[in-house]
Amino acid sequence: MEKITGQKSTQPVSTEQVGRDRGRGGEKRRNHRDREGGELRTKQQRGNATPTEQRSPLISVVIPLYNEEESLDELGERLAPVLQKMSGGSYEVIFVDDGSTDSSYEVLRRLNRKDRRFKAIRFRTNYGKSAALAVGFEKVRGDYVFTMDADLQDDPNELPQLLAELQKGYDLVSGWKKTRHDPWHKTVPSKLFNSVVRKVTRLKIHDFNCGLKIYRREVLSTLSVYGEMHRYLPAQAHWQGFRVTELAVTHHPRKHGVSKFGMSRLLKGFLDLLTLVLTTRYAKRPLHIFGTVGVGVASVGFLIDLWLTVEWFLGRTSLTNRPLALLGVLLIIVGVQLISIGLIGEMVAKNSLDNKDYSIRERLG
Repeated sequence: MEKITGQKSTQPVSTEQVGRDRGRGGEKRRNHRDREGGELRTKQQRGNATPTEQRSPLISVVIPLYNEEESLDELGERLAPVLQKMSGGSYEVIFVDDGSTDSSYEVLRRLNRKDRRFKAIRFRTNYGKSAALAVGFEKVRGDYVFTMDADLQDDPNELPQLLAELQKGYDLVSGWKKTRHDPWHKTVPSKLFNSVVRKVTRLKIHDFNCGLKIYRREVLSTLSVYGEMHRYLPAQAHWQGFRVTELAVTHHPRKHGVSKFGMSRLLKGFLDLLTLVLTTRYAKRPLHIFGTVGVGVASVGFLIDLWLTVEWFLGRTSLTNRPLALLGVLLIIVGVQLISIGLIGEMVAKNSLDNKDYSIRERLG
């Protein structure tokens, strides 16, 4: 199916306008809170409206979590008034429990009984943050989609500022933990990681891994969220032609529990960066990457063997006792193989080329 993106208006509006009535077919419908269920319903929904006629929430928040039972009650209490003020009650919060082994899901049940707009999905086992985000993105119904962590280090009071920044004409706004309250063994590797990713992706933001972000809904369908790819969502959106920026946000010290991420995430992150570059930037032109590396390797091998051949011709050396000659031959063979892989990849890409894979911003006629 063809991906149509960027069709929503990007004209600036105030956060107060977000919760106002929106026209549908020239007629205005007012939203009222259902007194018993706590969910926002339109007049048609209280009548005989079908599910397709029901108005979807304007704002969605996706929160992945793993063993955060001590933080969830406070997070819910702090989120509700902020979202109520922003949207006039038209919102949903989707918690994705990534196989927690504590009582996190019981807390989520309690939040859901108090307010049906607080929803939850529970994995049978731990799949990782990317999987949690992917499932949450499939379930959202809002026009604007926030993501944030459940450990109380992300401040819900930052949501209005992120929305206001998005309304300046952007499609994704990523938070930037400018003042970070984490130990050095997390901040130093993070700075190195962000520096490398910034150079590779050519997207000039400081904090790719900040959990606090806001997306226009149409961005989500273009993202590949698996493995550790949640770190590169701004880069993916940028390469798809969406407008991406960042905004400095407040970062609080952790109040409960410990971080769920270890040093191994750096290695996984760099491997996923390589995967992202190959599958995104060079998916349609594999010869450019494999051919470039292959030509470089083969050229080094050729120059080594050429130099040894000249030395042998002048009688200065014997090729029978020079391992360097074998290295030169090996480099030539490896280079040719890489070029061949690139050519095969080009043939596969050409045969599978489909214009529907391109992200179209808008149409006329």
